Amino acid sequence: MIRAWLYHPHVDGHEDVPTDHLADLIDPKRALLWVDCAEPTESELDSLTKQLEISHLAAEDLHHGGQRTKLEHYRNHFHVAVHDCTLVEDVLTTREIDIVFGDGWLLSVRQRSDNPSDPAPFAPEQVIHRFEMERSEEDAWDEGFLLWSFLDVIVDRYFDVADRFDDRLDEVEEIVFSADTGDNIPKEVFDLRRGMVHFRRAVAPLREVLAQLLRREAECLGDESIVHMQDVYDHVLRVTDWIETQRDLLTGLLEADLAVVSNRLNQVMKRMTSWGAILLGSTLIAGIYGMNFKNMPELGWEFGYPMAIVLMVIAAILPYWFFKWKRWL
Repeated sequence: MIRAWLYHPHVDGHEDVPTDHLADLIDPKRALLWVDCAEPTESELDSLTKQLEISHLAAEDLHHGGQRTKLEHYRNHFHVAVHDCTLVEDVLTTREIDIVFGDGWLLSVRQRSDNPSDPAPFAPEQVIHRFEMERSEEDAWDEGFLLWSFLDVIVDRYFDVADRFDDRLDEVEEIVFSADTGDNIPKEVFDLRRGMVHFRRAVAPLREVLAQLLRREAECLGDESIVHMQDVYDHVLRVTDWIETQRDLLTGLLEADLAVVSNRLNQVMKRMTSWGAILLGSTLIAGIYGMNFKNMPELGWEFGYPMAIVLMVIAAILPYWFFKWKRWL
């Protein structure tokens, strides 16, 4: 599905326009052209890239998707690839959004998600609402504010994902230190680690993308939008620091799990060693008198058998008390 809107300065809302003559609608001084498409076909993308004179390299990226988070510069336009993220039951779902913009226009291509069970692309309603709210408050109508709206919404959703990771870390911590946990490393730890690595790959490169925008590498962005980009940059730094802290916590949980398993193994070995030592004395006495040599005086003694039983009991009780005192049992 392809939609094209014109945003005029000092005019609320937008104007729906046809998508067959987009190049004729581009006029940076009079309006902003926003073309949005979700899961476009090959022919639709070819039509859009031809009308907007998008570089064949950027067009190839739009066709194939699966781009890392980046900012690329082509002649008189730029390509930003970002990823929206959601976390459900330790499964991180990312949705790629490719944004190509130039002076007076912006094209957003929303790719399908990487989760087969939830393939829907990124929903732009929040972006539309934020952009139109900003227009009403600051008379912002250029492509810089529209790009900011995309990035601001996506980064805000990063905080939700990071907060959910915090909740899962608390749950995993309870599992690791639970008395019911076995000696195997909980599967939840590896699922969480995989999701955090995937999340970091989506978030960390966005810091450099915003740094490039703040260095005015995209000349078409206005001064006011650059100020707003600084706020998004600060948010990305906070999320990145948060992710690094969570990675350290997860590493600590893995080490703690290994320590807990090692401690349990030590306790088992202590018990086995204690019972072995307790039975050793009785076994030794029984072994000696079980050899049945003819010249063993105790074998013919009237009190030989009771003496052997008493010795075996004493040989078992004394080490039992000792190990109980040492808290090995």
